[in-house]
Amino acid sequence: MSIVSIEPATPDRWDDLENLFGPTGAYGHCWCTFFRRRAKDHTESTTCDRSRRGLDNKEELRRLTHDGKVPGLLAYDENGPCGWVSVAPREDFVRLARSRTLRPADPREPGVWALVCFWLPPRRRRRGLGSRLLDGAIDYARSQGARVLEAYPVDTMGGRAPSSEVYPGTVEMFRRAGFTLAGHHTSERLVARLELKTD
Repeated sequence: MSIVSIEPATPDRWDDLENLFGPTGAYGHCWCTFFRRRAKDHTESTTCDRSRRGLDNKEELRRLTHDGKVPGLLAYDENGPCGWVSVAPREDFVRLARSRTLRPADPREPGVWALVCFWLPPRRRRRGLGSRLLDGAIDYARSQGARVLEAYPVDTMGGRAPSSEVYPGTVEMFRRAGFTLAGHHTSERLVARLELKTD
């Protein structure tokens, strides 16, 4: 199966996003809100009330989508939605500003967008779909006037790692797309940046 299109997650595509993530909301009830919410506001999968796990996160993503804040992009093949990438202006991701390792050196730098997460159904992994989504995110950020696209990949040293650890993408994947490593280096995380040329 091949990708037919990569589209913004607009209100009319909420059902597609909900169906793609499934009942648990991708990565253990996260619903791709981890970087968008303060730690105290994010519903962790370890909450004691199993019936509430992730529901606040899901409602937050639904609200963002229906309020017209495009939280990311959906990939489609001939059978429907098949992948997701979270990309938006960096200021939308409040947790980045509070992070000890990922907070920007200049939080007021204009035109910076951030890519924080990929989600692929298990049967679609290791087929190059992540790289296609990355290309789509670059094109979309550029079309929205972004000057820089920033990401926070995991360095797998060329090996493999569980999908729950490489949700932000891998260093090699971003290198292939032309990103340079910038900022500070932690034991596992780097900041990758791509200058976007706009017409």
